[in-house]
Amino acid sequence: MRELLLIAVILTSFNPIKGKADIGENGTGEINGYQIGPKADLSYAKLQGANLSGADLSDANLREANLSDSNLSGASFSGANLSKANLSGANLSRVNLSGADLSGAYLRDADLRYANLSGADLSGADLGGAYLWNANLSGADLTGANLTGVWWYDTICPDGTNSDDNGDTCVN
Repeated sequence: MRELLLIAVILTSFNPIKGKADIGENGTGEINGYQIGPKADLSYAKLQGANLSGADLSDANLREANLSDSNLSGASFSGANLSKANLSGANLSRVNLSGADLSGAYLRDADLRYANLSGADLSGADLGGAYLWNANLSGADLTGANLTGVWWYDTICPDGTNSDDNGDTCVN
């Protein structure tokens, strides 16, 4: 019996953050001791599985943060540093990532439908299998990004063209 209790304690200590941050109308709040808001320093934060929908993290530092499998829908990351962040499997639908630094970020299988990525730095990012339906990538830097298996549909490409007019892709 003690062995089962020990295993349960060990497993729960590694569970991702579940639950919604207490986000106010102004997009700020707190989750597990992390302050959420514009210009917040969340570098290296472990927020996998968190619900930060509607949060305002514009100009925040989220360098190498783990936001995998998180709900970030409708949040603002405008001008934020998300370099080398883990956003795999995250819900980033309707997110504002304009001017954000996502260089080297891990966005595999992320939902980026209707996301604003205009002017974002996605150089070296892994977008394999990501959903970019109706996303805006105008002026974004995709240099060296992994775009294998990306789902394109009515996406505005970095050069301003539409993926539907480019053989359903923004890869040149």
